[in-house]
Amino acid sequence: MKTYEVEVRIWLKPSVFDPQGHAVEQALHTLGYAEASDLRIGKYMHLTVQSTSLSEAQMRVEEMCERVLSNPVMETYAYTLKEVALS
Repeated sequence: MKTYEVEVRIWLKPSVFDPQGHAVEQALHTLGYAEASDLRIGKYMHLTVQSTSLSEAQMRVEEMCERVLSNPVMETYAYTLKEVALS
């Protein structure tokens, strides 16, 4: 069994209004950071997965993202997997 560190990033799809991102962008403008634009707020998750292979781990993580970690109707996701060496 191999161990993988997984980083998952989730954000709203471009067609979905991001009220939190809009509010933060407005706050930046109010504070004088007029150069900031298109600010979107997302989520970051870190987890560890044990699996027999990289492809199996990828399949399981995608399933987790689709079923639990994200809302596929409104959100999109990306992830990275890194095998962890056992000590």
